[in-house]
Amino acid sequence: MSTQGRQSRRSHTTGRGSSYDEAPRTTRRGASRDGSGAAPSNGPRTVLIIFCAVFAVAVVRLIWLQVVQAPELAAAAKSNSTNTITLSSKRGTIYDRNGNVLATSVDCETIYCNPHEVTDVSVTAQLLAADLGGDASDYEKLLSKDTTFVYLKKKVDTSVATQLTSDLSDAGINGVYELADTKRIYPYGKCAGQVLGLVGSDGHGLTGLELEYDDVLSGTDGEMVLETGADGTPIAGGNSEVTAAKNGTDIVISIDVNIQQTAEDEIEKAVKTYSASSGTVMATDPSTGEVLACCSTPLLDPSDTSSVTDEQLQLKPVSDSYEPGSMFKCLTMAIGIENGLISADTTFSVPSSVQVGTDNVTDDDGRDYTMSMSCREIMRRSSNTGAVIVGTSIGADVFSQGISAFGIGQATGIDYPGEVSGIVTQRSDYTGATLGSMSFGQGLAIPMDQIVRAIGALANKGVLTTPHFLLAKGEERVEWPSGSQACSASTASQVVDMMKTVVSEGTGTNAQVNGLEIAGKTGTGEQADENGGYKSGSFLASFVGFAPADDASVLIYVGLNDTPYLASESAAPTFSAIMSEASQDLSLSTQ
Repeated sequence: MSTQGRQSRRSHTTGRGSSYDEAPRTTRRGASRDGSGAAPSNGPRTVLIIFCAVFAVAVVRLIWLQVVQAPELAAAAKSNSTNTITLSSKRGTIYDRNGNVLATSVDCETIYCNPHEVTDVSVTAQLLAADLGGDASDYEKLLSKDTTFVYLKKKVDTSVATQLTSDLSDAGINGVYELADTKRIYPYGKCAGQVLGLVGSDGHGLTGLELEYDDVLSGTDGEMVLETGADGTPIAGGNSEVTAAKNGTDIVISIDVNIQQTAEDEIEKAVKTYSASSGTVMATDPSTGEVLACCSTPLLDPSDTSSVTDEQLQLKPVSDSYEPGSMFKCLTMAIGIENGLISADTTFSVPSSVQVGTDNVTDDDGRDYTMSMSCREIMRRSSNTGAVIVGTSIGADVFSQGISAFGIGQATGIDYPGEVSGIVTQRSDYTGATLGSMSFGQGLAIPMDQIVRAIGALANKGVLTTPHFLLAKGEERVEWPSGSQACSASTASQVVDMMKTVVSEGTGTNAQVNGLEIAGKTGTGEQADENGGYKSGSFLASFVGFAPADDASVLIYVGLNDTPYLASESAAPTFSAIMSEASQDLSLSTQ
């Protein structure tokens, strides 16, 4: 085949359109135009593109590291070259009303170590167990951890820490260190333990007033940052940064430690004497609402938390609801007098029993005949049937409005965590039994701080106050506002006069205190059972009273739960013992 023929076929082929050799032919054409005789290369351009791409990636990576990840990387680097140790702030002190220290923080030491520095784990563990207590095997586990910092024991007495330092030094052991710390102590032991509450290992309140006023008592922890070597060992003479801790603020509370101690001693004794499941006491100044004492069994010892139960943490006058029983008759009388429906001398024909819903209500005296009784006599005898008759004469609307005015069914606002409001039937939900039952203190369940506040209003010329503990924080005196007028001063005076009769010659005679005029009322409330009825022979025996009767400066409530004894035989004499101490402590005027 001739050259011309081959050339012809090649032209015919290229004439079909683009093909894989189009680009080379184009290049050759260009080469023939510049006369170089060689095809130019794209290599420099390609290299330039690759270089620009790599440079762009490097720039982006640099920006990412220096801007986006910089804080994280710096923190990681710092953590690899430093150890940060918390410096605990000193928690504020809690004083009673007379300046006695109830809870305070003292200096102590926290023991820690760098396991990488401990060369003889076994000997070190034995020394730690001997001085700090515990098992050597537990310390061996801590000393063998692959870390540069581990706590061995927190809140160690300074004397113990000093002994440990000496023993470790004598044995030539390194790597164990001390850190200044503080811990909570209670100079009066378990006295007011439930009121004060507990503080956690982090230095913050867990229960009681320690929790309620944690923001005041807590300071601000500081920190110490130690420079370490590559192996995590603190560098001798190395740099350290210290941010000082800021201590908390002291508070003064209304508790009187003498009255509190007596209340706790007497209620524990009464629980045993009267076979009760538990007991409660709450004492206040009814003119201000200041709580002078408050406790419930079993008591709490905040200095020993090795076996604390939920019941010990409860301050039952605030957290638990009960049927108040006959103490409620004071309010029934006050509502009737306030609305002009009765007076102390108003007389009713009182049967031996009366039907209230499906229940047959009787009196504790076993009377089987009808009597003519004045309101004063109904109070003196604590007649259930008489109270039902009075309540019925008042009427549901007035009665419901009256107990609301006394704050029944409403939280008191006490400065203590966990207060409940109780269960009180609203007027719109009254049944045929509601008015009769509540007239003598059944058919409702409330915490006893509501009874303390309501009866306190009668002692305070009809004015409600808010029960409270806090008196001052730092140099600032705390002002608690006066409450509403539950009833007139005249009404309160008339009810107080009937309550004096109860103590002088009625069911409350065992509450008397020599040389002191007391106004008070017994209460023997039945205890609800699991089936919605009442337990047989099991009562909430209670007494509430105040003195001096006509110008009260102390009011005391005593309650004994699940006791077979009536209030006149159990709660009343317990009240007398506590009031005797209070009268001396507060220098109450005598008759």
